Amino acid sequence: MNFYAVRAIYSAELAKVREGFLVSVMAPVLSTALYFLVFGAVLGARIAPANGVGYGSFIVPGLIMMSLMMQAISSTSFGFYFRRFTGTLSEIQAAPVSNLELTLAFVAASVTKSVIIGVIMLLSATLFVPLKISHPFGVLAFFLVTPVIFSLIGLILGCCAKSFEPLNAVQLLIVTPLTFLGGSFYPVSALPDFWQSVSHLNPIFYLISGMRWCFYGQGDVPIILSAGMSIMFLVLAATGLALVYQRGALISE
Repeated sequence: MNFYAVRAIYSAELAKVREGFLVSVMAPVLSTALYFLVFGAVLGARIAPANGVGYGSFIVPGLIMMSLMMQAISSTSFGFYFRRFTGTLSEIQAAPVSNLELTLAFVAASVTKSVIIGVIMLLSATLFVPLKISHPFGVLAFFLVTPVIFSLIGLILGCCAKSFEPLNAVQLLIVTPLTFLGGSFYPVSALPDFWQSVSHLNPIFYLISGMRWCFYGQGDVPIILSAGMSIMFLVLAATGLALVYQRGALISE
């Protein structure tokens, strides 16, 4: 394992975050804080509690998960494709860097950025709504696993995209709708039976339910199922990326 190469790529990706801190970090935090303000502090008092939890507090896990997913997939997909677009990927190809080392560097940088944003959001949420974390280690696990999954998906997009448009399209037309339909703003158990069954086909539903269980000790499905499905999605994402590397052979082994 070439840890020097991993560290170099990791540092280069994080340098982009430092250079554009306001856009990279503060912009998503401020936009999500508006959700806390509007839905939590303003409308939350007028909406009935969801599963015994005040509505403003109920949506916090879903909003944090939504941000973790969007930031992770955006960071790796745009970061990797930009290197292809500008031709700087050839510099990595000329170095003794394997697919695994490249993946570790990009995923680690994306997870670092996503977790920083998630922690800031979590702290800012306490300014607007009361929060309780019943299982802090579970929250930490989802804070790490979720961005890893979507960072891997982002790398798949970055490898396969022919232009910047598909990167935006996947986020706007697939990830965002699935996040909203995964119970970010409502308990799925309140839906009619048919739509509950449809929601159970949504992979993001299990991530959001698991995070909410870690906060309040209750979710739409048992935590064992949420954890098991999360691990399965992680394996599928990693397998999908390995197949893409195998077909494209972007980096020499």
